[in-house]
Amino acid sequence: MSDADVDTITATIASWRETYADPAADAAWLLCDRHDPEALAFTLVSGDDLAGRDLTYGELAARSRRMAAVLAQQGVGRGKRVAVLMGKRVDLVVTLVAIWRLGAVHVPLFTAFATPAIEMRIRSSTVEVVVTEPSQRAKLAGLDGLTVLEAGPDLDALVDAAEPVAENVAVGGEGQLVELYTSGTTGTPKAVPVPVRALAAFTSYMHYGLDVRADDVFWNAADPGWAYGLYYGVMGPLVTGRRNLLLDAGFTPDTTFGVLARHGVTNFAGAPTMYRAMRRTEVPPGVRLRRASSAGEPLTPDVITWAEQALGTEVRDHYGQTEQGMAIVNGWHDDVRRPLEPGSMGVELPGFRAGVVDGQIALATDSPLMWFTGYLDAPEKTAERFTPDHTWYLTADIGTVDEEGYYFFTARDDDVILAAGYRIGPFDVESVLITHPLVADVAVVGAPDEVRGEVVAAYVVLEPGAEPGPDFEAELQQLVRTKYSAHAYPRQVHVVDALPKTPSGKVQRYLLRRGG
Repeated sequence: MSDADVDTITATIASWRETYADPAADAAWLLCDRHDPEALAFTLVSGDDLAGRDLTYGELAARSRRMAAVLAQQGVGRGKRVAVLMGKRVDLVVTLVAIWRLGAVHVPLFTAFATPAIEMRIRSSTVEVVVTEPSQRAKLAGLDGLTVLEAGPDLDALVDAAEPVAENVAVGGEGQLVELYTSGTTGTPKAVPVPVRALAAFTSYMHYGLDVRADDVFWNAADPGWAYGLYYGVMGPLVTGRRNLLLDAGFTPDTTFGVLARHGVTNFAGAPTMYRAMRRTEVPPGVRLRRASSAGEPLTPDVITWAEQALGTEVRDHYGQTEQGMAIVNGWHDDVRRPLEPGSMGVELPGFRAGVVDGQIALATDSPLMWFTGYLDAPEKTAERFTPDHTWYLTADIGTVDEEGYYFFTARDDDVILAAGYRIGPFDVESVLITHPLVADVAVVGAPDEVRGEVVAAYVVLEPGAEPGPDFEAELQQLVRTKYSAHAYPRQVHVVDALPKTPSGKVQRYLLRRGG
């Protein structure tokens, strides 16, 4: 890269930072109102027949102004938390823009969560208003003190009758947009506050990492209940004015290929588990991608080789976290693209400076686009993620960097399980399994899986004299589905005499990952 290219990128990053860190920054204007009203914001794809329904920025602006009025009638205003428990439907994006239009804060709830996981996030965030859909409404039953708005004819009638909100509440670059919870690997999930100025970092990834162009048909297939789907399937497309597809259906290879072919997708992003499953399915005619990207867990070389022949392009691996978004990437944009290095997750995304500190991948806190400063109301946990002099943010992921600046992931220091692109905290699953009357002790780790990358494996110590029946494993699986989340149940259950522990009583998970 020439000095002139470096200067251009540096100036671009500085411009984005100035725009989104402005004390007068208006999130709804930045994400919606400033775009051409006739331009497409999203295409909502039906899971039934894969037909698409386009949503323009003009329609999104008008509908979100009326939805904002409905929320305001429920007491929502600047700084108030609003939880949203919805799948990928038009009501989701309308509600999010409406929340930000009022200067309020969005609390994402993943639709696979069971009631206990939902309640923890609602109570921790002091949420009073929840917007949901009919298929999720039952999960909120019994949660007192909540105002619940359910998508459907009744809410539509309220929105249609509402007087549109005329003025946005501008919270500025430091104002909070989102309160997103981590996976809870070492305790209760921690709340990550996402400020308006984080939009600059999201813009850098959309531009340099994914290379989403105006003429692309872009599809980030990740769920907006988690960071990658929210940051780069909703917020990133909105802030850059790039349309994204939202498929209202679960993942299957056939459905994914059907969407790619029918809608002429040219730029696709998904988890490695999606690509591995797709690799076992015949590619239909008409699927040719200009760009393909992967995030959520390390990408295996076989996927890259397959994709070049089957999809017409290699798949590039990218690395990030809930706390910061994507920061190390095999960027696609012409200004930053470098040859793939086998096993590497890439180099620094423009706007970030990375390093390896005490064996951990780290990000310099003076990076122009660094936005994470700490967890909400968790000073001790925050302190663990920064060096004592606060010059480095520690990712808790072990890795290396070579002389050419390529970063390589080695291990997850916090024992997070990456299953099918989802980050699963052992603590959450263990907390449910231990409630079974026959379970005396339990530890959860990730076990290798060819399709999903990892699956949840539970090592269970029984109560003295316990005699588990033939349905014991199914009982534990259903317990996790019911009490935590459908995506996190243990696909492997091992009954053991004792768990390997240190003299201080800590479980030695690395021994369990080796098979005991």
